Formats: sequence, C-alpha cells, structure tokens
Amino acid sequence: MVAFQDLDPMDLQKLLQDGDGGLVLVDVRTPAEVARGTIPGAQSIPLHLLPMNAGVLDKERPVVFYCQSGGRSSQACLYLRQQGHDKLYNLRGGILAWARNGLPIVPPGERIS
Repeated sequence: MVAFQDLDPMDLQKLLQDGDGGLVLVDVRTPAEVARGTIPGAQSIPLHLLPMNAGVLDKERPVVFYCQSGGRSSQACLYLRQQGHDKLYNLRGGILAWARNGLPIVPPGERIS
C-alpha cells in the first residue's frame, strides 16, 4: 500500500478552489518559516510537534502536508500513515514550488476571499 501521494501545486490549488472533500492543509515548517508566509487556509503544526498533535487530524478527512521543499512534509505523511491515516498527500516541491507557480502566499492565519 502506498503511504501517500504527491500533489503538484496546480493540482492542490484546484482541490482548494473546489473545496474537495474537507481537505485539511497542514504546514509543517518552523514558526519562523511560517511567519514569512503560508498557503491560504493552512494550519501550522511544526514537524517536531506532529506526534503530540496527530490526534487533532481527522482520519476520515484528506490531509495535505507541505514544508519548504517537500522533505519534511514527506516525513509527516509517513508518520501519519503509521498512525492509521490513509488519505495523505504531500505538496511536491513545497511552498517554494507553490510560489514558483505564481500561487498566493499570505501572512499566517489570513485567507483569500
């Protein structure tokens, strides 16, 4: 069984726009990295705090993790897979790829209308 699937930035943007299936978007970067900007609608759970916060993520909802370039978010997917989650996605290339595709980055906690 595959632990998780990679999403490219344009696929993620489409899922977010469509409001597909209660998608949960989680930024696993450090607070200092998050302070520089985040993908609209993302919640922040730094990777090192994921074991203490995994219970807040609903196993029935798809979860997309992202970090700076994709490494830490892959680790987050692998960890949650071990915890019984099966709807896991990794943003390929992280927020850097998101930005390279011209997609919006906002201050933490802000959403785009």
